[in-house]
Amino acid sequence: MKIPKQITHEQRLIRSRTALQKFLDESAGLESKRGPLLVQLPPSLEFEPRVANRFFTLFRSLYEGLAVCEPRHHTWFGSAVVDALLTRHRIGRVAADPAVVDGARLPGGWPDLAYFRLHGSPRTYWSSYTPAFIEAVAAAMGAHREAWCIFDNTASGAAIENAWELRQILQ
Repeated sequence: MKIPKQITHEQRLIRSRTALQKFLDESAGLESKRGPLLVQLPPSLEFEPRVANRFFTLFRSLYEGLAVCEPRHHTWFGSAVVDALLTRHRIGRVAADPAVVDGARLPGGWPDLAYFRLHGSPRTYWSSYTPAFIEAVAAAMGAHREAWCIFDNTASGAAIENAWELRQILQ
């Protein structure tokens, strides 16, 4: 489940306690079925250590379950400070394809959780992945204690086929 855009895009992680608590309360009935919560950030949101730390401190004070962050601004990648902050708060960084910036293709942050969001490449939402690509994702997933993969190449129905292929490899 994605954290609401009100929190990530409109409030930009600032003063979000009320909205975050409301979302957590409304989704609590799903229990473990809600999976890792996804904090998808807008492409314009630069990494600001104080803002990020305050938000993830608040987040962890309200929620102990699995969580990942999908930043889309280049300042969130290739920085030991970012990875240390995410690790301290037990937040995995999403591995996305297609990658919107250098480094976005690989998982980061908390090393115990890998989360792959695969949208299809080269044509986003349409393209199917090759068996070799899916095998590489399976291998990467196997390197983590907990791993999730979401196929969002649904426009042509490729997501179902790709998910089935990944499941066969992982079994």
